[in-house]
Amino acid sequence: MKILLLGKNGQVGWELQRSLAPLGEVLALDRHSTHYCGDLSKPEELAQTVLAYKPDFIVNAAAHTAVDKAESEPELAKLLNTDAPAALAKAAAQVGAWLVHYSTDYVFDGSGTHARQEGEGTGPLSVYGQTKLDGEKAIAASGCKYLIFRTSWVYAARGGNFAKTMLRLAQERDKLTVINDQHGAPTGADLIADVTAHAMRRVLNTQNTALGGVYHLVASGETTWHGYASHVIRQAKCIKPDLPIKVAEVAAVPTSAFPTPATRPLNSRLCTAKLQQAFGLVLPPWQQGVDRMLTEIL
Repeated sequence: MKILLLGKNGQVGWELQRSLAPLGEVLALDRHSTHYCGDLSKPEELAQTVLAYKPDFIVNAAAHTAVDKAESEPELAKLLNTDAPAALAKAAAQVGAWLVHYSTDYVFDGSGTHARQEGEGTGPLSVYGQTKLDGEKAIAASGCKYLIFRTSWVYAARGGNFAKTMLRLAQERDKLTVINDQHGAPTGADLIADVTAHAMRRVLNTQNTALGGVYHLVASGETTWHGYASHVIRQAKCIKPDLPIKVAEVAAVPTSAFPTPATRPLNSRLCTAKLQQAFGLVLPPWQQGVDRMLTEIL
Protein backbone atom coordinates (compact mmCIF):
# COMPACT_ATOMS: atom_id res chain seq x y z
CA MET A 1 0.00 0.00 0.00
CA LYS A 2 1.21 3.50 -0.85
CA ILE A 3 0.49 6.35 1.55
CA LEU A 4 1.09 10.04 0.86
CA LEU A 5 1.48 11.95 4.13
CA LEU A 6 1.38 15.74 4.21
CA GLY A 7 2.52 17.83 7.18
CA LYS A 8 5.05 15.25 8.34
CA ASN A 9 6.68 17.48 10.97
CA GLY A 10 3.56 18.80 12.69
CA GLN A 11 2.34 17.34 15.97
CA VAL A 12 -0.01 14.82 14.35
CA GLY A 13 2.14 14.35 11.26
CA TRP A 14 5.17 13.34 13.32
CA GLU A 15 3.16 10.66 15.12
CA LEU A 16 1.61 9.52 11.83
CA GLN A 17 5.07 8.75 10.46
CA ARG A 18 5.31 6.18 13.26
CA SER A 19 1.77 4.79 13.19
CA LEU A 20 1.49 4.49 9.41
CA ALA A 21 4.88 2.84 8.84
CA PRO A 22 3.60 -0.75 9.36
CA LEU A 23 0.82 -0.24 6.80
CA GLY A 24 3.01 0.17 3.75
CA GLU A 25 5.20 2.60 1.84
CA VAL A 26 4.88 6.09 3.30
CA LEU A 27 5.95 9.14 1.30
CA ALA A 28 6.10 11.82 4.01
CA LEU A 29 6.22 15.44 2.83
CA ASP A 30 6.19 18.92 4.25
CA ARG A 31 6.20 22.33 2.60
CA HIS A 32 9.99 22.18 2.18
CA SER A 33 10.01 18.87 0.30
CA THR A 34 11.60 19.10 -3.15
CA HIS A 35 11.08 16.09 -5.43
CA TYR A 36 7.33 16.02 -4.70
CA CYS A 37 5.28 19.06 -3.60
CA GLY A 38 3.97 18.97 -0.03
CA ASP A 39 3.15 22.68 0.21
CA LEU A 40 -0.54 23.43 0.85
CA SER A 41 -0.07 26.94 -0.54
CA LYS A 42 0.36 25.33 -3.99
CA PRO A 43 -2.86 23.33 -4.54
CA GLU A 44 -2.23 22.65 -8.23
CA GLU A 45 1.23 21.24 -7.53
CA LEU A 46 -0.21 19.16 -4.68
CA ALA A 47 -2.69 17.65 -7.12
CA GLN A 48 0.16 16.85 -9.51
CA THR A 49 1.95 15.05 -6.67
CA VAL A 50 -1.12 12.87 -6.13
CA LEU A 51 -1.49 12.12 -9.84
CA ALA A 52 2.21 11.25 -10.15
CA TYR A 53 2.57 9.14 -6.99
CA LYS A 54 -0.86 7.47 -7.22
CA PRO A 55 -1.23 6.64 -3.51
CA ASP A 56 -3.86 4.37 -2.02
CA PHE A 57 -4.27 6.86 0.84
CA ILE A 58 -3.59 10.57 1.14
CA VAL A 59 -3.27 11.65 4.78
CA ASN A 60 -3.41 15.41 5.14
CA ALA A 61 -2.03 16.44 8.53
CA ALA A 62 -1.11 19.95 7.35
CA ALA A 63 -3.25 23.07 7.86
CA HIS A 64 -3.31 26.73 8.81
CA THR A 65 -3.75 26.28 12.57
CA ALA A 66 -2.80 29.74 13.87
CA VAL A 67 -6.35 30.56 14.94
CA ASP A 68 -5.80 34.22 15.78
CA LYS A 69 -3.53 34.95 12.80
CA ALA A 70 -6.22 33.57 10.49
CA GLU A 71 -8.40 36.55 11.39
CA SER A 72 -5.88 38.91 9.76
CA GLU A 73 -4.88 36.61 6.89
CA PRO A 74 -8.17 35.02 5.73
CA GLU A 75 -6.93 34.51 2.15
CA LEU A 76 -4.00 32.37 3.34
CA ALA A 77 -6.24 30.44 5.74
CA LYS A 78 -8.67 29.75 2.87
CA LEU A 79 -5.83 28.65 0.59
CA LEU A 80 -4.43 26.16 3.13
CA ASN A 81 -7.64 24.97 4.81
CA THR A 82 -10.13 25.02 1.93
CA ASP A 83 -8.48 25.23 -1.49
CA ALA A 84 -5.69 22.73 -0.81
CA PRO A 85 -8.00 20.01 0.61
CA ALA A 86 -10.34 20.60 -2.33
CA ALA A 87 -7.48 20.02 -4.77
CA LEU A 88 -6.35 16.92 -2.88
CA ALA A 89 -9.90 15.54 -2.88
CA LYS A 90 -10.33 16.11 -6.61
CA ALA A 91 -7.02 14.38 -7.33
CA ALA A 92 -7.90 11.56 -4.91
CA ALA A 93 -11.10 10.94 -6.84
CA GLN A 94 -9.12 10.78 -10.09
CA VAL A 95 -6.69 8.10 -8.85
CA GLY A 96 -9.19 6.24 -6.65
CA ALA A 97 -7.40 7.08 -3.39
CA TRP A 98 -8.87 7.56 0.06
CA LEU A 99 -8.35 11.03 1.56
CA VAL A 100 -7.83 11.21 5.32
CA HIS A 101 -8.23 14.76 6.61
CA TYR A 102 -8.34 16.45 10.02
CA SER A 103 -10.86 19.06 11.05
CA THR A 104 -11.87 20.73 14.28
CA ASP A 105 -14.53 21.46 16.87
CA TYR A 106 -14.27 25.08 15.67
CA VAL A 107 -16.77 24.21 12.91
CA PHE A 108 -19.43 24.47 15.66
CA ASP A 109 -20.66 27.60 17.43
CA GLY A 110 -19.62 26.42 20.91
CA SER A 111 -23.10 26.76 22.39
CA GLY A 112 -24.78 24.30 24.76
CA THR A 113 -23.28 21.82 27.18
CA HIS A 114 -23.72 18.49 25.35
CA ALA A 115 -21.18 16.60 23.28
CA ARG A 116 -21.77 17.50 19.63
CA GLN A 117 -22.55 14.72 17.17
CA GLU A 118 -21.24 14.67 13.61
CA GLY A 119 -24.54 15.54 11.94
CA GLU A 120 -25.41 18.55 14.09
CA GLY A 121 -25.66 22.01 12.60
CA THR A 122 -22.40 23.91 12.29
CA GLY A 123 -21.76 27.59 12.92
CA PRO A 124 -18.10 28.67 12.97
CA LEU A 125 -17.19 31.70 15.06
CA SER A 126 -13.85 32.41 13.38
CA VAL A 127 -12.07 32.52 10.03
CA TYR A 128 -10.19 29.37 11.04
CA GLY A 129 -13.42 27.51 11.81
CA GLN A 130 -15.10 28.68 8.60
CA THR A 131 -12.18 27.70 6.37
CA LYS A 132 -11.95 24.27 8.01
CA LEU A 133 -15.69 23.74 7.50
CA ASP A 134 -15.42 24.84 3.88
CA GLY A 135 -12.59 22.33 3.46
CA GLU A 136 -14.83 19.57 4.80
CA LYS A 137 -17.58 20.55 2.36
CA ALA A 138 -15.19 20.60 -0.59
CA ILE A 139 -13.97 17.09 0.23
CA ALA A 140 -17.52 15.78 0.60
CA ALA A 141 -18.51 17.33 -2.74
CA SER A 142 -15.52 15.92 -4.64
CA GLY A 143 -16.79 12.37 -4.93
CA CYS A 144 -13.63 10.88 -3.42
CA LYS A 145 -13.56 8.28 -0.65
CA TYR A 146 -12.73 10.12 2.56
CA LEU A 147 -12.34 10.01 6.32
CA ILE A 148 -12.55 13.35 8.12
CA PHE A 149 -11.59 13.34 11.80
CA ARG A 150 -12.70 16.34 13.83
CA THR A 151 -10.56 16.74 16.93
CA SER A 152 -9.77 19.37 19.55
CA TRP A 153 -7.28 20.50 22.20
CA VAL A 154 -4.46 18.59 20.50
CA TYR A 155 -1.11 18.25 22.25
CA ALA A 156 2.11 16.26 21.82
CA ALA A 157 5.27 15.67 23.82
CA ARG A 158 7.24 17.07 20.89
CA GLY A 159 7.13 20.84 20.47
CA GLY A 160 5.29 23.40 22.55
CA ASN A 161 1.99 22.72 24.27
CA PHE A 162 -0.33 24.03 26.97
CA ALA A 163 0.99 21.65 29.63
CA LYS A 164 4.59 22.73 29.07
CA THR A 165 3.57 26.37 29.27
CA MET A 166 1.71 25.78 32.55
CA LEU A 167 4.68 23.91 34.04
CA ARG A 168 7.06 26.72 33.07
CA LEU A 169 4.79 29.40 34.52
CA ALA A 170 4.20 27.32 37.67
CA GLN A 171 7.93 27.51 38.33
CA GLU A 172 8.06 31.25 37.71
CA ARG A 173 4.91 32.64 39.36
CA ASP A 174 3.07 32.42 42.67
CA LYS A 175 -0.33 32.65 41.00
CA LEU A 176 -1.74 31.55 37.65
CA THR A 177 -5.04 32.59 36.07
CA VAL A 178 -6.57 30.04 33.72
CA ILE A 179 -9.86 29.98 31.79
CA ASN A 180 -12.58 27.80 33.31
CA ASP A 181 -15.59 28.27 31.00
CA GLN A 182 -14.29 26.45 27.90
CA HIS A 183 -14.98 22.71 28.01
CA GLY A 184 -13.27 19.95 26.03
CA ALA A 185 -10.96 16.96 26.13
CA PRO A 186 -7.17 17.26 25.74
CA THR A 187 -6.29 14.80 22.97
CA GLY A 188 -2.83 13.45 22.23
CA ALA A 189 -1.39 13.50 18.72
CA ASP A 190 -0.27 9.92 19.34
CA LEU A 191 -3.87 8.83 19.98
CA ILE A 192 -5.06 10.60 16.82
CA ALA A 193 -2.32 8.92 14.78
CA ASP A 194 -3.03 5.46 16.18
CA VAL A 195 -6.78 5.72 15.60
CA THR A 196 -6.09 6.96 12.07
CA ALA A 197 -3.92 3.93 11.29
CA HIS A 198 -6.53 1.58 12.76
CA ALA A 199 -9.33 3.16 10.69
CA MET A 200 -7.25 3.03 7.51
CA ARG A 201 -6.47 -0.63 8.07
CA ARG A 202 -10.16 -1.36 8.63
CA VAL A 203 -11.36 0.32 5.43
CA LEU A 204 -8.54 -1.30 3.46
CA ASN A 205 -9.25 -4.81 4.79
CA THR A 206 -13.03 -4.60 4.45
CA GLN A 207 -13.12 -2.51 1.25
CA ASN A 208 -16.21 -0.98 2.84
CA THR A 209 -16.64 2.51 1.40
CA ALA A 210 -19.68 2.98 3.67
CA LEU A 211 -17.18 3.53 6.50
CA GLY A 212 -16.22 6.82 4.87
CA GLY A 213 -17.47 10.10 6.33
CA VAL A 214 -16.97 12.51 9.20
CA TYR A 215 -15.99 11.27 12.67
CA HIS A 216 -15.27 12.92 15.99
CA LEU A 217 -11.95 11.86 17.48
CA VAL A 218 -11.10 13.05 20.97
CA ALA A 219 -10.07 11.41 24.23
CA SER A 220 -12.92 10.51 26.57
CA GLY A 221 -14.09 12.66 29.46
CA GLU A 222 -13.99 16.42 29.66
CA THR A 223 -12.38 19.25 31.56
CA THR A 224 -11.68 22.99 31.33
CA TRP A 225 -8.37 24.71 30.70
CA HIS A 226 -8.32 25.40 34.44
CA GLY A 227 -8.95 21.75 35.22
CA TYR A 228 -6.31 20.76 32.68
CA ALA A 229 -3.71 23.10 34.21
CA SER A 230 -4.50 21.98 37.75
CA HIS A 231 -4.17 18.32 36.75
CA VAL A 232 -0.84 18.96 34.99
CA ILE A 233 0.69 20.72 38.00
CA ARG A 234 -0.62 18.13 40.46
CA GLN A 235 0.57 15.20 38.35
CA ALA A 236 3.96 16.80 37.69
CA LYS A 237 4.56 17.00 41.43
CA CYS A 238 3.82 13.27 41.72
CA ILE A 239 6.06 12.32 38.82
CA LYS A 240 8.95 14.59 39.82
CA PRO A 241 8.69 15.63 43.50
CA ASP A 242 11.84 17.77 43.29
CA LEU A 243 10.38 19.94 40.51
CA PRO A 244 10.68 23.55 41.76
CA ILE A 245 6.98 24.39 41.60
CA LYS A 246 6.46 27.90 42.93
CA VAL A 247 2.78 28.50 42.19
CA ALA A 248 0.46 28.46 45.22
CA GLU A 249 -2.82 29.33 43.48
CA VAL A 250 -4.41 28.51 40.13
CA ALA A 251 -7.27 30.99 39.81
CA ALA A 252 -10.25 30.30 37.55
CA VAL A 253 -11.32 33.12 35.21
CA PRO A 254 -13.80 33.45 32.32
CA THR A 255 -12.80 33.61 28.66
CA SER A 256 -13.55 37.34 28.70
CA ALA A 257 -10.46 37.82 30.89
CA PHE A 258 -8.25 36.95 27.91
CA PRO A 259 -9.56 38.74 24.78
CA THR A 260 -8.30 37.25 21.50
CA PRO A 261 -8.78 38.20 17.82
CA ALA A 262 -10.62 34.90 17.16
CA THR A 263 -13.61 33.85 19.26
CA ARG A 264 -13.11 30.52 21.02
CA PRO A 265 -16.00 28.05 21.34
CA LEU A 266 -17.02 27.54 24.96
CA ASN A 267 -18.28 24.03 24.25
CA SER A 268 -15.69 21.85 22.53
CA ARG A 269 -17.23 18.57 23.67
CA LEU A 270 -17.42 16.05 20.81
CA CYS A 271 -19.37 12.78 20.90
CA THR A 272 -17.22 9.87 19.71
CA ALA A 273 -19.87 7.11 19.75
CA LYS A 274 -19.97 6.91 15.93
CA LEU A 275 -16.20 6.43 15.69
CA GLN A 276 -16.02 3.86 18.46
CA GLN A 277 -18.89 1.82 17.02
CA ALA A 278 -17.74 1.95 13.40
CA PHE A 279 -14.17 0.94 14.08
CA GLY A 280 -14.47 -1.11 17.27
CA LEU A 281 -12.46 1.29 19.41
CA VAL A 282 -12.35 2.40 23.03
CA LEU A 283 -11.01 5.91 23.52
CA PRO A 284 -9.05 6.34 26.77
CA PRO A 285 -9.67 9.06 29.38
CA TRP A 286 -7.89 12.34 28.60
CA GLN A 287 -5.92 12.07 31.83
CA GLN A 288 -4.21 8.88 30.63
CA GLY A 289 -2.62 10.52 27.62
CA VAL A 290 -1.68 13.69 29.51
CA ASP A 291 -0.03 11.69 32.30
CA ARG A 292 1.95 9.69 29.74
CA MET A 293 3.07 12.88 28.01
CA LEU A 294 4.14 14.41 31.34
CA THR A 295 6.16 11.31 32.22
CA GLU A 296 7.91 11.64 28.88
CA ILE A 297 8.77 15.35 29.11
CA LEU A 298 9.74 15.32 32.79
